[in-house]
Amino acid sequence: MAGRIRSESGFSLAEMLIATGLLLVVSSIVTSALMQMTSHQQTIWNRTEMHSGVRGATELLQQEVGQAGRITLPGAVWVSGNAVVVPANPTACVVAQPTLSSVTGMWFDAATNTGTSLTFLDGDNSETVRISALDTAASTVTGCFWHSHVAGVQGVGAPVTVMGAFATGIVPPNPPSTLPNGSTANKLKLYGDINGDGNMVYIEYYCDNGDPGTAGSFNLYRNVMPFNTLAINKPVLTSSMILLSNVHPNPPDAGGVARPCFQYQMNPNPPMIVQGAPFTFVLDVAVTLTVWTQQADPVTHQFQTETKALLNVSPRNVFSAWELASIGYTERIQSTPGTVTALLP
Repeated sequence: MAGRIRSESGFSLAEMLIATGLLLVVSSIVTSALMQMTSHQQTIWNRTEMHSGVRGATELLQQEVGQAGRITLPGAVWVSGNAVVVPANPTACVVAQPTLSSVTGMWFDAATNTGTSLTFLDGDNSETVRISALDTAASTVTGCFWHSHVAGVQGVGAPVTVMGAFATGIVPPNPPSTLPNGSTANKLKLYGDINGDGNMVYIEYYCDNGDPGTAGSFNLYRNVMPFNTLAINKPVLTSSMILLSNVHPNPPDAGGVARPCFQYQMNPNPPMIVQGAPFTFVLDVAVTLTVWTQQADPVTHQFQTETKALLNVSPRNVFSAWELASIGYTERIQSTPGTVTALLP
């Protein structure tokens, strides 16, 4: 009977205390490991989000800078009426006003007397003509022609296109450019057929990284609009235009001055005289962005940072225009549209 009572007895108080202590020690070790793992995962997540954001922004910048200055028309265009008639062996160009199937994407600025340079591609009569007037309602252009161009339906009327590139596809800073309100250390301004869809747009990147003179929102904004938007309708910056957040001043260079968001390499000894007008060509753009994580690191309680630099992003279309200007072939170098100039401030 006594043996049966001893076998049915439970743990002693000392045994319970020891078992409970061991359980607490094991639980604390497991809990601590889980908390450390969670902290490390949060660290990795913060850095992954930061890397993803800055990589996406710089890839878009690289693509759009490379496309800057490209000029196209939205669709096929041909001479549809008012054929251009020029006598054989003319001693001077003949002013004519052909009707085109479409004038969408073309421009003429009366204030500066500059307009689209159109290329008429009809065999031996091919030539490039800078228009001197544009009637969008009647779809007519005025120019001085050296060759005749037939009119008709598509496939019969002389094909019309645009060639070359905008000299100021990357709007150069002033100085050395004479174009007012150009790109700056915190604002990159560019335009052209950036998306390759035949529609020209004007894009303004604003790196508001807290440098003197900025609003200090610490965001990189991308403001995009059609190139012929009226200045009064230029969109104001909103949160929907934020391309990258937590953008802060870049580390200082050797001279102790923080590197700007945007730097520009221009043609030697700018400006160049093209068709009697001075032009400055931006041949390379350097982009430097320093980004902080959205949240402080749970281990160090500090914000993690990353500086991403694109040192030599070449706007290939502007570069091609500069090469044409360097050899004196300037008839296909496109001037800055007046609507773009009005959007720069």
